[in-house]
Amino acid sequence: MNPHAPLKLVISGPVGAGKTTFVQTLSETPVLATEAEASEDIGKANTTVAFDFGTLALAGHDVHLYGTPGQERFNFMWEVLCEGALGLVLLVAGDRPQDFAHARNILEFITSRVPVPFVIGVTRQDQPRVWDPTDVALYFDLPETQVIGLNATRPDDARHLLVCLLERTLTHHPA
Repeated sequence: MNPHAPLKLVISGPVGAGKTTFVQTLSETPVLATEAEASEDIGKANTTVAFDFGTLALAGHDVHLYGTPGQERFNFMWEVLCEGALGLVLLVAGDRPQDFAHARNILEFITSRVPVPFVIGVTRQDQPRVWDPTDVALYFDLPETQVIGLNATRPDDARHLLVCLLERTLTHHPA
């Protein structure tokens, strides 16, 4: 790995899980968002159609953040964006358990093509009637340490999730 090459992290998940918000919260530069009016009923007016892109500096390294589209018809972007990625954050809205099966499909699609360390972020932890990360870990059959609750609008929560991903990445790709 080129020590001066930017590190690439991918943020994926179903529509409305908080991917764009997460990238905006972490990015130290204005986020390039490729949003367009939704062509079908997805529960919101606009959706990401290519990717969101933001950057941040971390311990002297440039980190590129790529947020994927959530709709299955854009699944070719999931694989393209994950190629060469250091890690993957899969976000699921904790108050939308009906989206968990789609989130599982996204995760399986990506990890079956690109072996990448990942964590799951359960967003909307500040909302009522939201799934606890422990229960989401059971649903995905993952260790509790791999599933983290957060509010994607809070920088401390976003950074904590990023640290958890990087710790996991380092155990998969030791220096």
